[in-house]
Amino acid sequence: MEPIISAKNLSKHYRMGEVTVKALQEVDCEIYPGEFIVIFGPSGSGKSTLLNLIGGMDTATGGSLLYKDTPLHNADSKQLTLFRRNTVGFVFQFYNLIPNLNAYENVALSAQLSSDPLSVKEMLEKVGLGERLDHFPAQLSGGEQQRVALARAIAKNPEILLCDEPTGALDHQTSIQVLRILRDFCDEFNKTVLVITHNSAISKTADRIFYLKDGRLVRIATNESPLPPEKVTW
Repeated sequence: MEPIISAKNLSKHYRMGEVTVKALQEVDCEIYPGEFIVIFGPSGSGKSTLLNLIGGMDTATGGSLLYKDTPLHNADSKQLTLFRRNTVGFVFQFYNLIPNLNAYENVALSAQLSSDPLSVKEMLEKVGLGERLDHFPAQLSGGEQQRVALARAIAKNPEILLCDEPTGALDHQTSIQVLRILRDFCDEFNKTVLVITHNSAISKTADRIFYLKDGRLVRIATNESPLPPEKVTW
């Protein structure tokens, strides 16, 4: 199987006055279609930087990054915009719903950007909100808003779904529901899903686990070699 994402010596450096911040340093990895990957690491380890590069929200300062055979590391802003629109879905810790649109309209707005969208109603039903299509964000709990955000990202039918701490603001039970939805989307539609988290228990849902530290990818593990139980926070 050919990788959907390939990174070689991928780096991202920022200049802050006279100081160079090495947010990501010489990362090598390949990500394959249909994989569910969890990305671990302490704050400042480069997790979000890696996700932003893969999602076309930022460009590298060194190395190469390919989507299939298409280079992303030197793509211009128009090419990256089309890549994000046609290929990538995003889920963040904060829901970023449009407050004056109801749940159905929030998801439909995203689906309109896709050339091959999934059914808005079916996606909201899949996340357990089939009875709340006409509810506005202020009428929904935090967990329900996050599930609307999930449905919004999934309805685009993206090849790659990128999730930055999607359960960070949720309680234990709602977090489990969100993770189950992500895993089901990966399996049912053969999509590639990457999830940033601080919670090591989420590794139970992953095909592979990427560990980052100080901007470097220090280890890649499979679900058959999880972290010791004492480090699980659930």
